Amino acid sequence: MEPWSREPVGHFDELEIESDVLRNNPLGDPHARPIWVYLPPAYDAEPDRRFPSIYLIQGMTGQLDMWRNRFAFRPNVPELVDRLFGEEDCPPALVVFVDCWTSFGGSQFIDSPGTGRYGEYLCEEVVSFVDSRYRTLAGAAHRGLTGKSSGGFGAIVVPMLRPDVFGGLATHSGDALFELCYLPEFRDTVRALRDDYDGSYERFWEEFHSRPAFTKESDYYLLNTYAMAACYSANEDASIDLPFDLATGMLRDDVWRRWLAWDPVRMARRHADALRSLRAIYIDAGKHDEWFLDLGADAFRRELEELGITDVFFELFDGKHGGIEYRYPLAIRYLAERLQ
Repeated sequence: MEPWSREPVGHFDELEIESDVLRNNPLGDPHARPIWVYLPPAYDAEPDRRFPSIYLIQGMTGQLDMWRNRFAFRPNVPELVDRLFGEEDCPPALVVFVDCWTSFGGSQFIDSPGTGRYGEYLCEEVVSFVDSRYRTLAGAAHRGLTGKSSGGFGAIVVPMLRPDVFGGLATHSGDALFELCYLPEFRDTVRALRDDYDGSYERFWEEFHSRPAFTKESDYYLLNTYAMAACYSANEDASIDLPFDLATGMLRDDVWRRWLAWDPVRMARRHADALRSLRAIYIDAGKHDEWFLDLGADAFRRELEELGITDVFFELFDGKHGGIEYRYPLAIRYLAERLQ
């Protein structure tokens, strides 16, 4: 395989959305956002045809141009997508690469007074932008949402909340079963704040922005914990409640319950009708995921079974959390086949 990029057989349109929803967001992040739309070869070859659309969202700290990153000897995600539709006989679909980055690293693709209305941005502005410019099959039955990690969380939660917009989901190692993926980091967060920042998140952010990011081992979980709190337990005045005491790490039960209300495993029962309406559900995770998201994936799948939802693709594969970009085409193919 060539270790450099190849000419695509489809093509990418690189555009920008001026968002009204994200204008004046609480973090002052840009309201003009990039968006990529991949058009398969069939789009130009069959000018009278309309196509399903599959929306691809990123994990924590992801911004749009990072899709072009690659591992040695392996194609990157845009190349994998193009190969899927150009060489592997996948039913044609548009693939929309969406940016929902924030200054805290991510939005979880939900509306929050701590970050902004990213759920509304995705479901209203991005979808209408794409449908108005391209020959899509403009209905929920022909739209899918897929992503990994925080993107995998969004891919589960957004169709539960908005089945009128998305009729299929595919999640790779999506955040789920919060007591396993988030709770263990709280103790490390408290220690790092105590030992390096006098127990102050304000001190952490001041230092974090004064040096290259992630040059300290504690950077990731300090940032991740705060970012999740900004999404799950922010208040209407944009203040953010942490789910533990900063001095001792003791759980604040009332705030932790607000987090658990966003756990896809716990949400499933409340949104059973929405889940039953979906035409495609794909779930996978690596068996050795460092955040134990394989257990969250299995717990979510078991909840679906309890609800009588059994037409589900589910696989635990031999892998960790990172380096699984080769799984994206599997999910995109599944959605493309189901959403025709």
